[in-house]
Amino acid sequence: SLPGKLADCQSKDATQSELFIVEGDSAGGSAKQGRDRKFQAILPLRGKVLNTERARLDKIIEFEELKALVIALGMGIADTLNPEKLRYHRVVIMTDADVDGEHIMTLLLTFFYRHLPYLAEHGHLYIAQPPLFKISFGKQSFYAYSDDERDAILKKHASEIKGQVNIQRYKGLGEMNPEQLWDTTMNPENRIMRQVTIADSANADQVFTMLMGDEVAPRKRFIQTHAKSATLDL
Repeated sequence: SLPGKLADCQSKDATQSELFIVEGDSAGGSAKQGRDRKFQAILPLRGKVLNTERARLDKIIEFEELKALVIALGMGIADTLNPEKLRYHRVVIMTDADVDGEHIMTLLLTFFYRHLPYLAEHGHLYIAQPPLFKISFGKQSFYAYSDDERDAILKKHASEIKGQVNIQRYKGLGEMNPEQLWDTTMNPENRIMRQVTIADSANADQVFTMLMGDEVAPRKRFIQTHAKSATLDL
């Protein structure tokens, strides 16, 4: 049977169905209220996800959040894998736009890459892009998904701005009400999503081993090398 925390969609057509894996019960509740229940299912995740880079399969299946995810997807894992039983052809990771959210996203990507690579190999895995800013002035509101977009919006509308400009920086999905979450992150008409693909499996393997494995020195070198080009949320 399906996990109790899963709010499933009405459609039984996997090609039309989407599963949003949402960080936290608060955002999960907003997503459940804001979604289009015809084709969008919601699975909230509580707490930190197990680092599966160095975990045995039996430990993974015992871990409640990942067990619920495997059951919700419907296609099994390892020896029981049957891709034809995949219940959603779009699986979307939706986490907060902060350091904790990015860490959870990385843990989920590690799990999918190591144990269910079929999803990325066949174009079924996505990362949602919630907005970073809400810009309001007068009776108008705009959403920006990056610092550059925020600056571009302010520049474009400079002549219209008469009074105070309110710029809200979203730290978490839970800061948005269900309607805002639908408008910005879930509505197929205007949402932004990144599709996860594996173009270079040898390189991907190396990166996951370095970021999530036991060796500290390679990870430290990687961070020092890429720190200047990284987007830091301080």
